[in-house]
Amino acid sequence: MLKIAIIGFGFMGKMHFDNYERLMKEGAPIQLVSICDIRIEELKNSSAGGNIATERDMYDITQYKLYDNIDTMLDNEELDMVDIALPTYLHAEVACKALARGLHVLSEKPMAGSSADGWKMIEAAKKADRKLMIAQCLRFWPAYEYLKEAVEDKRFGSVVSGYFFRGSAMPGGWFREESLSGGCLVDMHIHDTDMIHWLLGKPLKVSTVAKKVLPGSGYDNVSTNYIYADGKAINAQSDWRLEGDHGFEMTYRVNFEKGNIVFKDNVVKVNPNDGAGFVAELSEDSGYYREIKYFIHAIIENKDITICSPESAVETLEIIEAEIRSADQLGETVKLG
Repeated sequence: MLKIAIIGFGFMGKMHFDNYERLMKEGAPIQLVSICDIRIEELKNSSAGGNIATERDMYDITQYKLYDNIDTMLDNEELDMVDIALPTYLHAEVACKALARGLHVLSEKPMAGSSADGWKMIEAAKKADRKLMIAQCLRFWPAYEYLKEAVEDKRFGSVVSGYFFRGSAMPGGWFREESLSGGCLVDMHIHDTDMIHWLLGKPLKVSTVAKKVLPGSGYDNVSTNYIYADGKAINAQSDWRLEGDHGFEMTYRVNFEKGNIVFKDNVVKVNPNDGAGFVAELSEDSGYYREIKYFIHAIIENKDITICSPESAVETLEIIEAEIRSADQLGETVKLG
């Protein structure tokens, strides 16, 4: 039985909590033992909040062992794994601490505040001989998995061009401080950068234009061109300033030699050049559920993390850092190593 603790019980902590409860009900060999958050007293019966709906409006977690201090929890509980859903600037420190104690670690994205810290996490996992995975959930999201399959098997030929978009109103709290979250480019835009990296490999160069709207929050509007040797036209945009009634949006449009695939309003529409278009049949399970299930089975069955290796996740962070350098230079092209 894999004994698990969640560290951080904000929106993502609650989202992960929902899926651990589901997996336990399904008979997965896991036990959610404890939850730790510095605000645990006020979160015992708390409401959800975020850009994607969670399973419930209110959370009663009093049946679990609750802590407001990570060290106290680690000292008092016999655990096998921790799920880190803390603000970005805490990921590396807490992950390395848990790994040093012999625990497997699933950490929310972005991996860390810098690629240097990301590599420290990887070294800590190797030293402890424990598994580390970063929850880049789109790699497990059915709509994006379908696109990955089409890219890999070339059912419509090679990719010619692609456009990815993600946007919402600006979140509150620590997200608005660039030193804590990295801003829109690091926290939100990284989803599509990671997807492009996963689908097409590391680009040769990037060119990013971005706008800082709210002082201190980092870049709030981002548009990046990813440059590849074959000249395919790939762009990703993110916008953290879609206020009012707009809500959350994520889309993609990828054109192949023999067709195109469009994801919009939670529907994947496939349009072959030489035939009738159709809506792809996808799993109804969320990427959050599928990434957690994948990781716990990798631990139990002692399998390598291949869909989202920590090395791949830190390489995505390196691309993001190149995008920041480009944005700082008003869109100058930046080479990647």
